Amino acid sequence: MIKVFFVRHAQPEYDWEDDRTRPLTKEGKIDALSVKNFLMDKKIDYFYSSPYKRSIDTIGESAAYLKKEIHTDERLREREKGADGNNHGMFQKRWENHQYHENGGESIAMVQKRNIAALMEILRKNEKKNEDTSVVIGTHGTALSTILNFYDSSYGCDSFLRIIDWMPYIIELDFEGETLVGKEEHIHIEKEFKGKMRADKS
Repeated sequence: MIKVFFVRHAQPEYDWEDDRTRPLTKEGKIDALSVKNFLMDKKIDYFYSSPYKRSIDTIGESAAYLKKEIHTDERLREREKGADGNNHGMFQKRWENHQYHENGGESIAMVQKRNIAALMEILRKNEKKNEDTSVVIGTHGTALSTILNFYDSSYGCDSFLRIIDWMPYIIELDFEGETLVGKEEHIHIEKEFKGKMRADKS
């Protein structure tokens, strides 16, 4: 079995313009310690992450404690934003039609395709017969939601909005090969997602 712990990043600095280098807030850095506290007694074999700073920093203390390198994958990044991408109307449009996207932004289908491709590669690399493996993946709200939707088509806009203020958030998916066999939510800390009415910063 392969256990995959998906870690949605802690609270970021919303006023930071560059999405890729956006850091965690002071509170976010403190909240990231809850991720470390959860993972520190787990036998984690590998750490993977979106290349975005907020995702790397959320799992950074955990990886350092367990003396593991963080492997970044560009495919695990968050949805590319376009103009006026974050409001409830846009959320609903994207989740109702996975091909829909604003100008300059990505659709749910686009984000899902690359995230699932990365996940499948991780599962294939870490499949070991008669041996359990555990990995951590540092991720984002929309990116993670597209993965959950891939395995459960009922996961939609309401499900996405349910976790939008959870930063950080850990959910475990268990796999036999590439087949999902179990799912369990672990921890979350509620912080207001301040980008709800602005450009996409999830």
